[in-house]
Amino acid sequence: MDFEIKFKGSYSILNVFLDFGEKIIAEPGSMISIRGDVEISTSTRGVLKALKRALLGGENFFLNTYTSKSNSVISLAPRLPGDIEVVEVKNSLLVQSTSFLAAQETIDIDTKFGGFKSFFAGEGFFLIKLNGYGQAAISSFGAIYKIELESGEKITVDTGHIVAFDETMNYSIRTFGNIKSTLLGGEGLVCDFTGPGRIYIQTRNYPDFIRWIRTVVPKQTGSK
Repeated sequence: MDFEIKFKGSYSILNVFLDFGEKIIAEPGSMISIRGDVEISTSTRGVLKALKRALLGGENFFLNTYTSKSNSVISLAPRLPGDIEVVEVKNSLLVQSTSFLAAQETIDIDTKFGGFKSFFAGEGFFLIKLNGYGQAAISSFGAIYKIELESGEKITVDTGHIVAFDETMNYSIRTFGNIKSTLLGGEGLVCDFTGPGRIYIQTRNYPDFIRWIRTVVPKQTGSK
């Protein structure tokens, strides 16, 4: 199995090259095109885990599995405009709910609660948990870049800019600043990380973008 990212840095797509018998698990609705003989099956991959993905992580209840019956190519794209990165999963990788795109079948997909829900910030922090060993494709809103922390090294990241990180890191969620800065300064939740491990960060903030759209969309008055 090989991966190729096209148009990297803007509206990226992922090409997955499969040999006979190989499988790739992907987010429903992400398929652009298929070349070759490919069998598609849709399943929950565990009912309880699927319920957690749907109710807590905001993900689809079902996942698609593509099984190649010949040498084939599957093209996939994420929901949001941005970048794609293919990463090695080594034991456990935590991915924000909008950023999972695809994974090898050797990887188990579950959901984890990453921290409290802030009354003032109005944000939750639920994560898709990828367990096992293999490759997975993650996507971002905007560009994506990786930071590697050494043991004991620290970094603070706004939760809206987090794409994925290794579970080897210690992390904690908190509000940024005091109540005044949270309410008036436009800041919400941040995550404090302590290495060792990798963290993938996106250059744009999806929750903030949605909030901005709401401010410019005309509000309905109820009259015609």
